[in-house]
Amino acid sequence: MKLALVGAGQAGGKVMEAIMMYDRRAEVGFVADAIAVNTARADLVGLEATPLERRVLIGGARLKGHGTGADNELGADVARDDLTEVMRAVDDVAVHEIDAFLVIAGLGGGTGSGAAPVIARELRRRHAEPVYGLGILPSRTEGNIYTLNAARSFVTLVDQVDNLLLFDNDAWREGGESLRTSYDRLNAEIARRLGVLFSAGEVKEGQAVGESVVDASEIINTLGSGGISTLGYAATAVDRPKPRLFARRQPAPDVGDSTNRILTTVRRAALGRLTLPCELAGVERGLLVAAGPPAYLDRRGIERARRWLEETTGSMEIRGGDYPLDSGYVAAVVLLSGVSDVPRIEELKATAVETQQRVRELEADADAPEALRDLTWSGEADDGDEDLDPLF
Repeated sequence: MKLALVGAGQAGGKVMEAIMMYDRRAEVGFVADAIAVNTARADLVGLEATPLERRVLIGGARLKGHGTGADNELGADVARDDLTEVMRAVDDVAVHEIDAFLVIAGLGGGTGSGAAPVIARELRRRHAEPVYGLGILPSRTEGNIYTLNAARSFVTLVDQVDNLLLFDNDAWREGGESLRTSYDRLNAEIARRLGVLFSAGEVKEGQAVGESVVDASEIINTLGSGGISTLGYAATAVDRPKPRLFARRQPAPDVGDSTNRILTTVRRAALGRLTLPCELAGVERGLLVAAGPPAYLDRRGIERARRWLEETTGSMEIRGGDYPLDSGYVAAVVLLSGVSDVPRIEELKATAVETQQRVRELEADADAPEALRDLTWSGEADDGDEDLDPLF
């Protein structure tokens, strides 16, 4: 599946580059083009894989290249003001060669969380190709202002894209690991999952073709349910049988082992560390891709895994396919689309509603400016019945 990537903000640019680097190492070419958009000049300069002419500075007249200071309303404003500059870069994309756009942003900051919905809305207005979002949820330790930003960006962005893939930083942090040192590892996890998924339909010269190819139409159909999606991934090492000299037939893996390995790996991918933890029951659509040496991609195992996903999710729209790779492992990627039972999203919204009310109280206070800057308090979120304000 061919993608044009748009990375908005610091996190969006870094995740975009991690995906680009994966694509280059795998020599697949599913990234057809990539554009970085930011209000901070230093963040754009710090990018490594994005060509200089594909880096777009917005808000230069107002912000002088210094960023939005975690103000996502400002991020949305400057994106609207400089939307022409962004779309000028998009105009250089060979749209006839791509299957979809993917807008990537961290939802907790200012530029990405504010600009991503604006950019996505304009892409959908101008182009017939699907526009997907990839949103990164902040950790709880980053403070409630980041939670409020993320919640407001989420409720805005999900309405501006054809489907929103989410990655929850909190679900992936390791004990004792700081946010800063974890970013590269988390970005690599995102890139690996998306890389296997979007590479599946792209075949390099000399590469074996799967028995059941997962092409762009399968992915687009799975994401066609709209709403939000999550990705699971698992891999199992395999011992390749050593070739026997002068043998007429080379040894093949045990069929029963291959079948069980596929099923076990798919179960680990779906029940293990999803990019956004959720209940599997109630998922609208799903897609599994088994990747690895052709001899280990047992069709019966893939079919059993597909039926298991149907039974577990209750959905009859579960697709499955294989992606032959010259590797020492069998991997499975599971895409679950139209998920609804997501405790993290409910918690995010509840905390954001409480924070929104607190912000309004501080804004009405004479000492609001200093207090507002220091708003990093934490506590139990109440359910509340107040509506969360979208960005637009």
